Formats: sequence, C-alpha cells, structure tokens
Amino acid sequence: MDVFKFLSKSSKRTAVPPLQKLPSAGPVTNPQLFGHESDGQQAEQEKRSRKRKRGQVLEDKAAQLPAEIDFFGGVPQVGGKKRQSKVDREAHTDGEAAPLPVYGTTVELENGSDDSPEPYDEDECKRILRSHKLKIVVLEDFAQKSGEVPKKKLKKRKKEEELSGKEKKKEGKSQLFPPPLTSFAQLTTRYGINRRLADNVKEQGYKMPTEVQLGALPLLLGGKQQKSLPHASVLAADVDLLTVAPTGSGKTIAFLIPIIDSLLSKSESKGEPSEGPRAVVIAPTRELASQIVNEARKLSKGTGIKAALMKKGMEVIERAQDDTPQEHLTSSEDEEDGASDSGEDWKMVRRTKPKRRQAERVKAAILVATPLALLNAIKHSNGTISSLPSIRHLVLDEADVLLDPLFRDQTLSIWNACTNPHLCVGLWSATMGSNIDALTLSTLNTRWATLSSSRSNTPLPPRPPLLRLVVGLKDSALPTITHKLIYAATEQGKLLGLRQLLHPTSLPSNPNTPSLRPPFLIFTQTIPRAMALHSELRYDIPPEAGGSSRIAVLHASLGSAARASTLARFRAGDIWVLITTDLLSRGLDFRGLNGVVNYDVPTSAAAYVHRVGRTGRAGREGGVAVTFYTSEDVPHVRGVANVIRASEEMGGGGGGGGKGSGSGVEKWLLDALPVPSRRDKQRLKRRGVEARRAGAEGKKGGGGNVRISTKSGYERRLEGRKRGARMGSARRKGEEGRVKEAMSESEFEGFDA
Repeated sequence: MDVFKFLSKSSKRTAVPPLQKLPSAGPVTNPQLFGHESDGQQAEQEKRSRKRKRGQVLEDKAAQLPAEIDFFGGVPQVGGKKRQSKVDREAHTDGEAAPLPVYGTTVELENGSDDSPEPYDEDECKRILRSHKLKIVVLEDFAQKSGEVPKKKLKKRKKEEELSGKEKKKEGKSQLFPPPLTSFAQLTTRYGINRRLADNVKEQGYKMPTEVQLGALPLLLGGKQQKSLPHASVLAADVDLLTVAPTGSGKTIAFLIPIIDSLLSKSESKGEPSEGPRAVVIAPTRELASQIVNEARKLSKGTGIKAALMKKGMEVIERAQDDTPQEHLTSSEDEEDGASDSGEDWKMVRRTKPKRRQAERVKAAILVATPLALLNAIKHSNGTISSLPSIRHLVLDEADVLLDPLFRDQTLSIWNACTNPHLCVGLWSATMGSNIDALTLSTLNTRWATLSSSRSNTPLPPRPPLLRLVVGLKDSALPTITHKLIYAATEQGKLLGLRQLLHPTSLPSNPNTPSLRPPFLIFTQTIPRAMALHSELRYDIPPEAGGSSRIAVLHASLGSAARASTLARFRAGDIWVLITTDLLSRGLDFRGLNGVVNYDVPTSAAAYVHRVGRTGRAGREGGVAVTFYTSEDVPHVRGVANVIRASEEMGGGGGGGGKGSGSGVEKWLLDALPVPSRRDKQRLKRRGVEARRAGAEGKKGGGGNVRISTKSGYERRLEGRKRGARMGSARRKGEEGRVKEAMSESEFEGFDA
C-alpha cells in the first residue's frame, strides 16, 4: 500500500480525466495513409456540423461542401450566373467531383458565349500555395543556356556578364506557382494518367492529397498539362526535382505515381525495352527499400509494371563467364574445386577458377535497392562500373544521407552510371542542407558534360530544369507531436526514467498532457548499448501481459531474416517496445506508433527530426517524443532544443509541445545551453558522444557513468575484485583454461559503452 497516496487522498470525488487521444486509436485527421472513416461516421459528423440555433439562416450549399471539393471556395459569377467550364460539366455528368479549372483554359458561360477570363489565375494559385506553406523555386533553368550566343568583343561581353550577375543577385531564384492538385480524382481528368493506375490509387483510399503531393504531382506530371500555362517552358517537359517535406507526409506516393504512369505511357511507344529496370529507387536501409517495394506493388497492380527489391545474387547487367565478383561464389563450389579456407592455395584457386552460380536477372521495371547492393551488381571484377542506359528515372530517397560522406561515393557512382540523356532525377528527404543543392547541380553539370563529349555527333535533348520544392519550414519537426526534454543527470537516471515510462505510478498533473504508451520505439547510439538495454528491460513486462516476448531489439548486426521477422512482429502488434539504433530512424511508416524515446541524444538536429517522425504521421495527433540527456550531453543538446522550440511555436503551443500540451523546452533553458562549435557538431555527427562509444571507458576511466546497468559502483567493484582474485589464482597455477572458465562464470552486468 502506498502511504503517500493514502495520506493525499481527498474526501471529494475527483473528476475522471478525459481519455487520451492516441495515434493508435480513434479516427485519423488525414485519411491518406491510414484508410478513411466509414460513410456512417462521415454522415454523423455532417449532421453535427449542420446543427444550428433557432432562427439561424441556412448556409449556402457551397459552404457545406467537403474540403477536398470546395478547396478554393466559390466560383466567381458574372451577371448572377455561375460560370462553369466545359471540363467541369463533363465531370459532373460522370457523377464525379468537378475538377478545378486550370488557369489558361477558356471558360464557357451558360448562354453559350465563350469568355477568356481565367477563374483561377496565377495570383489565386499563388495565394493557395502560400497558405499551404509551399515554395517552388527554379534552381537552374538549363533551357536558357541551350541557345548559341553570337561572339562579341570581350569588353562588351564582360560588361553584360557583370550586369546580368547583379540582376540575378537582386532577383534571386525565380518561383513557380503551378495549379495545385486538390483531389486525386484530378489525376485522370486533368493529367490523364493511366486508368488502371487511377483505380489503384482510389482502391488504396487516397482522396485528398497532402501538401507535398499537392505541390509535387503537378510538377512531375506537368508534361501532360496545357502549353498555355504560365512557365510552360519549365512545366511542359520532365523536371529534376529536389523536395524537402516533413516526415509522414506521403513522399513515397508522390514520386511513385509519376514513375508508374511514365513507364506505362513509354511501354506503349515503340523502341522502349520491355524487360529490365527502367526506374531505380535508392534507399539507405533495406527496411525502407522493402517498404517502397510494397507501396509500388500496390499502385502497379494489374498494370504489368513490376517492382523488385535488390537482393544478393541478383544481376542487372550481362556478365561474361570469367567476370564474376566474389559475392556470387558459394561454399559448395569452393569445395568442389578442392579449395580450403586457409593458405594461399585457396586464394589462387579462387582467382584462377572462378565458378559462378546461375544468378537471377532483374526483369522488373522498378528496381529498389541500397547503394552498396546495386553498386556490387553493376561492378565488374576488374573494378570498372557498367553503364545503365535503360534507366529513365532515378530517385534518391533520404537524399541527405545518400549524399553524406558515408554513402556519397556509392550514390554518385550509380548516378553517373545512368547514361540515358532523358534521365529524370528526384531527391527526397525531410531534412536537406544547402550543400545538397550545390552537390546536385555540380553532379548534373558533370554528367551532362560527359554525355556531350561522348555523343559529339548526335545532338542531345534539352536539359530538364532543376526545381526545389519546400513544404513548411526546412529541418523542422512535426507540430502534432508532444516533445519532452528530460534531464536525467547519469545513465542510471535515464534507466530509472525509462522504467517510470514503462510503469507509470501516477497520473500526469496536467490531464491535457499526453503520456507515453506502448507501442513505442527506443533509440540508442550504438549496437552494444541497444543490446545491453534490451537485457536490462527484458523482464520488465509481467508474464501476464506477454513477458519478454513484448520487448525486442533490432540492429544492423542481425541477419536479414531476423530483422524482417522482428519488424513484422512489431507491425503486427506482437512487440510493444522495440529497442533499435538509427537503422529505423528514416522513412519507415509504422501505423499507430504512440511514441518515440531517445534514450541517447541524437547526433544532430536532422537525426532528431527523423527519429521523432516515426510517430504522428499523416497528421495524427497524440504522439509523444521523450528525449533523455545527461551531463555528457549538455554541450550538444542545444540543436535538439532549438528544433523542439520551433515545433512548439509552429504548433501554436508557445512552449507547449504542440497543441498546447505542456512545456517541452523553456526559454531559460534554451538560453542557458551552450552553443556548440561547427567542429563539435561535425565530430558529434560522425562519432556521437565519445563517452558512450565502445572502449571509451577503458581509456578515460570512470566508465560506470556510461554503463547501462542497475548495479551500483560498490557492487561492481566487489565483483571485480572477486573476478580478479579468481583469475590471479588460476594464472599462478598456470591453468590457462581455468582463466577463460572464470571469466565465463562471472555474472553478466551489461555491455560496456
């Protein structure tokens, strides 16, 4: 019995706090990613919204339309008669929602006369795009440089270049304001996509597009628009798009729909290959690549377009018999050759008599792979990389990681291997620095110069322009998440705080503050720390609730089958708490994930944005992000605090963690945190907190502060003395076998940092 609860118990009956709104329960705010409400629920909500007081005037029917239909408001009227375009009347006759007229189309009045004024001009589209916080910028329009300039005198030419440079600095980057996509039904009526693809989109329950789809789909499908649109020279052809959009906003659907539609239209034309990859999607992890393949198969069902995941042993190019990388050799073939596992004879046999198994050739039109897997598939045994002339679409998902020094060489090698002059490139991520823009532009210029030199006799097609689409604020977390930054002082304090989240003993003081409930993710800095934390929490859930089967660990050291099985169990709800590293921090979509716990502080602000983006996806509210930090993290935590503060201000909480749900970062704390230098940021991003790395405690001493263990320092010292006495006794007797036995008999006390 808790004495403090008994003494503080009041005679008055306390009000029961309202049920918490969780991402895993209840209707969703955005129906795109997680289905939609039933017709009965929608009708009930419409009845409630139509309730009015006695004597209240009936509202206009146009005001009662759903948001996805009445997106722009009422249509302008002339002379008391409603103007309606011909496209609108045809859509109404089909029984579908009328699409909004595209500016540049002629409008026909009811009396039969034609009128040229545009019902939704560029100013109206500009207002709508800005209201949804969409900004589309032309980073480089290569069409302006394609024409030949006559030779002039050097002085005049220098003066003109100086004047043009000054004008460019004043004007800045030119912006685009294409007609936004207000409904997925407009993909057929306005852009004329494949009918089967449109049916698949409708079957998946996609009705109202999110902001990134509202702005990206008109750009990627712009070649099917009318030539009379503003910026027709930019939108009439294919474009290279660099997109920055929040996590969980539907970026995968935004780049898959145009790719599948383009492959379907190109397959009907002559001269296009019917087999082999024509679109490549690069993802940093195998889990994210598998998720993209599943979405692509749903959208391409019944169209004849296949999507495949790159696996070990698959081939993309034709190889000679003697051109076999070591990945294709099996142990059984080595045994047949008489090779052993040691000595130079094994190396000589492997070099002189390479035998390869029958590899599977990729026949799917869409190939999704990680950088290293695809690079090994197109690399020859002599180190050269084969070209991929059939690739017309290249997508870099999580482009900031793929162009990071860890994956940059692999990604650029694949990019340069795509030698098709009609290649369209797309870079997508939730966080993207300004260096990515410069790197993308330089890579495009280098690749185009290489193509021009190799094809001196044949003229190249016009270069597609490079556009950038930014949704909301760059490098910002979702405002629908409640952020909590908790100081735990030491590693033991973090472990105690995590156990309090698993076993809450009291209700929150503020009933409006969401609390963390399973299922949720726990992120650590390294793999040994993830394994040690799993060992500590393995039996914290009682057997009545499932016991140790409800907590699991997932990291890169596990096999692909074990990783896939653990991830499937977590998606199915069999696992409630999943401990992992940054392996699952990007791109993965978990339905109904209630929260995220940063047991170790992320190595950068971008890493924090991606970690907490696993919850609160597709506009869902109620997600919780808890971040523990200790005295070792104080010099590095300011970046995370700035992201939390910006998210709170964007959500209207004013320091309330989004939606006014409690304070995440106070102003005094933000002012007191030290500002890290640029060098410190780079070191932290590259190596993390040094005190938590493997072997750090042996170098600096005092490793008990960074060890994940519930034992006190006194208990560990006693055990260390006993273990040292046993090992010294065995060493004195000269029994080396007993030394190992004494070490193995020591009680497990967690992995070192």
